[in-house]
Amino acid sequence: MLRTRFTEEFGIEHPIVQGGMMWVGRAELVAAVANAGGLGFITALTQPTPDALREEIERTRQLTDKPFGVNVTILPSINPPPYAEYVQTIIESGVKIVETAGSNPEPFLPYYKEAGIKVLHKCTSVRHALKAQKIGVDGVSIDGFECAGHPGEDDIPGLILIPAAARVLDIPMIASGGIADARGLVAALALGADGVNMGTRFLCTAESAIDQKVKEQIVANSELDTQLIFRTLRNTARVADNAISRKVVEIEKAGGTFEDVRELVAGARGRRVFEEGDLDAGIWSAGLAQGLIHDIPTCAELIGRMVAEAEELISARLASILA
Repeated sequence: MLRTRFTEEFGIEHPIVQGGMMWVGRAELVAAVANAGGLGFITALTQPTPDALREEIERTRQLTDKPFGVNVTILPSINPPPYAEYVQTIIESGVKIVETAGSNPEPFLPYYKEAGIKVLHKCTSVRHALKAQKIGVDGVSIDGFECAGHPGEDDIPGLILIPAAARVLDIPMIASGGIADARGLVAALALGADGVNMGTRFLCTAESAIDQKVKEQIVANSELDTQLIFRTLRNTARVADNAISRKVVEIEKAGGTFEDVRELVAGARGRRVFEEGDLDAGIWSAGLAQGLIHDIPTCAELIGRMVAEAEELISARLASILA
């Protein structure tokens, strides 16, 4: 058993988290992670309405009696979704863990706290992690530059970012970015983290509700098969290398603006990749961890394997160095 501050305070068995992923964080995957002893998050905005989120929470409860959470990512938008209604739905549904990301979660923290909900906030820098701690979150998930999605603009990899954050934080911290196996888990613990968050690795599991062709492409890809888009817009995102992401980078390098790539990066196109398996339909998030992924296990197989191998690494290989 790998017991950490994170497992103790968030009430889970293993220090392994499946964070929120747009179009991916659905009941089947979340429940499978929970049943395997990890912590899974439903992605609130994958559901088109707060009522649909309520139904997804209930579907998850039918599949597991273990703890799980809901991710609420707040991003700038011309037509923002009704965030307050989604938050109210989470509270009314009795969910006890929320993962927040994007904008500052402070406006909603009093409501979460009043409902006895623990809040895990995703950060990409030490300064943001310290701010999250100051406003009262219960834990932080810190993303190194290796991660899929938005790694921030500091370009600090986990080998530096994790211990830098661990040195100044008092609340539990989990590490994210480039982690896909027991070696990453043990390394994160050694660097001062209390657990790990994985996105790309959980994309590529049997219970992940994305098309099989996407999973097979992740297995085929290496750590070289990502693109960084929106660099010139100071809104960097790491996505899988495909015809669309290469085109976006090309347009940016030629001096293009967001308006020039808007149609290419539309969320509806990315959704088609996951649901239809058309790998060039749009952009889709994937991290450098692709280079460490060589199979498509069930969540139980993945988490069980990670924990067993981590225990072996700690008790045998690393312990032998002291002999």
